Amino acid sequence: MEVLHLTPTERGELQSYLRKRNLPASVAQRMRIVLLLDEGTSYRDIEEKLGAAPSTVSRWKQRYEKDGVLGLATIHPGQPPQKLTPQLRAKVLERTRQAPPDGSTHWSLRKMAAVMKVNKNLIARIWKEADLKPHRLERYMASNDPQFEEKAAAIIGLYLNPPQNAAVFCVDEKSAIQALDRLDRRLPLSPGRAEKHGFEYYRHGTLSLYAALNPQTGEVIGQTAARHTSQEFVDFLDEVVSSQPAGQEIHVILDNFATHKTDLVKRFLQRHPNVRLHFTPTYSSWLNQVESWFSKLQRDVIDRGIFTSVADLKRKIVDSKPSTTNCADWGTTFTSRKAMVISTSGKAWRTTGSTGL
Repeated sequence: MEVLHLTPTERGELQSYLRKRNLPASVAQRMRIVLLLDEGTSYRDIEEKLGAAPSTVSRWKQRYEKDGVLGLATIHPGQPPQKLTPQLRAKVLERTRQAPPDGSTHWSLRKMAAVMKVNKNLIARIWKEADLKPHRLERYMASNDPQFEEKAAAIIGLYLNPPQNAAVFCVDEKSAIQALDRLDRRLPLSPGRAEKHGFEYYRHGTLSLYAALNPQTGEVIGQTAARHTSQEFVDFLDEVVSSQPAGQEIHVILDNFATHKTDLVKRFLQRHPNVRLHFTPTYSSWLNQVESWFSKLQRDVIDRGIFTSVADLKRKIVDSKPSTTNCADWGTTFTSRKAMVISTSGKAWRTTGSTGL
């Protein structure tokens, strides 16, 4: 066994490190091996005292002789950093457009990294730069209407440049609104906890809502109905017409639902030649701006609402004031006649204000 000879400076340096509380235990073990070798302790005795095998003692003795104290530190060189080259980026982007080899429907970061044999952070960087999100899925409905452009242009023209002295209304119905009453009590919002509703509910019945939105003024004329038939739709159109001056030109934007194209509707148009219907292209009801108002009503009133009866649902819909980003004041106004009709059979009501659409 070759003896390791330390200078007083080297020995003092090692002893100084050993007095530190934050010194890693593995490094302290190696320094004690070196100090014992300096004292002339045999490999067998070091193994008994420190539990280090002779090969371990020999390895750290050689490293200390070569690099000093730095040779006793733990060094993990790891893999060299991977560079993002144009070739690698092109390969990843091309592979992303192909199906994964494991039969799954879409890629994940780790799955792509394993196939390309690169770090997942590199894949994340490439996808972020290309704005690729394989985990996302969106659905669409393509219109098969051969007159799509013509119809869409006509409706957009009514929004942007309506005929002078004419009224434009976006009309639609929201059918089968459920009056749901929660069986368990509502847990209110509190710090660190969202509002909670019980899973179980009781359904008192359903209600249909007809609405006509004036996109220029933000006025909404509404009417609730127990049923959803062409007769109720025509009755609502009569209410819309009666709300305007006699003989005024009225343009109605609506979708292609079957109740909008019955003989009752045709007879209504014969009685009111000043009313013209503009049907949206097929599968394009998103062109009808009243859908946005229905969406706000759904989010603000219906989704989290608790209704003890169909009448309670009707009252809360009529009393609601859907808010928008650009509008802080929605009012609800009724004529005395309409207010009386609401209390008995749920006829037309009206909200006024800017839609912010």
